[in-house]
Amino acid sequence: MASKKVITVFGATGAQGGSVARAILESKKFAVRAVTRDVTRPNALELQRLGAEVVKGDLNDKASVDSALKGAYGAFLVTNFWDALNKDKEVFQGKLVADTAKHLGLKHVVYSGLENVKRLTDGKLQVPHFDSKGEVEEYFWSIGIPMTSVRVAAYFENFLTAWRPVKASDGDYYTLAVPMGDVPMDGISVADIGAAISNIFNSPEEFLGKAVGLSAEALTVQQYADVLSKVLGKKVRDAKITPEVFEKLGFLAAKEIADMCRFYQMKPDRDVKLTHRLNPKVKSFSQFISENQGAFKGM
Repeated sequence: MASKKVITVFGATGAQGGSVARAILESKKFAVRAVTRDVTRPNALELQRLGAEVVKGDLNDKASVDSALKGAYGAFLVTNFWDALNKDKEVFQGKLVADTAKHLGLKHVVYSGLENVKRLTDGKLQVPHFDSKGEVEEYFWSIGIPMTSVRVAAYFENFLTAWRPVKASDGDYYTLAVPMGDVPMDGISVADIGAAISNIFNSPEEFLGKAVGLSAEALTVQQYADVLSKVLGKKVRDAKITPEVFEKLGFLAAKEIADMCRFYQMKPDRDVKLTHRLNPKVKSFSQFISENQGAFKGM
């Protein structure tokens, strides 16, 4: 039997990279080279147990990226803006992988990209964690790499952390403070991204040269609140916060999240139908919350 072609997965011990590595291993069509900064992490050992080749790698280091991509057929790249809160660093990492992939002649790179909001809005909106990925995406296209860009909707997981319902000061209910007005916001669980990306690698003829928006469903903030109310048995309401009020909340990235929601209100292209075709088991928000009720203990 011919040996399987190798797909290098960067960020393989993170949420998105891990989801992709596991899904590719499960589909059994490709071998996985999982790249991580720490090969002793439990997630890394688990991938090894599942059959991945786990290698130490650093996206800031040219020799390391070179060695991670050598001999590979394809690669999945996700970078983490929040790691260093540094747009330039994220752009550097993305371009380094692009240049190396070009030099080594990779046949299919799937890049976890997003829109360059600053360019698309003539500087009116700035969402650094989008803009850096948008810039890298544009660079990949410009140097002619066989690529699919995957633009992932807001994670349902955000509702367990940053967007968790907050107890109202004036009554026995909770509020969701996401500045979307009445415009539906696309969402997906990070765990469901892997299977979709695995199927993109399985169908290069359909997806090479394309940008694909992934979303399980699009709900208004009130609809997200209704699901939380129903599943958790608590009253949850849309706080009806505006981006203008939200950006003055004073926490790190408040302005960035406000601008992100302003951009979401412009309805960037996320394809629910295609996402369900790529991953028929993709979970709805209701299923996701039902499976994660434990995260709301003590509410």
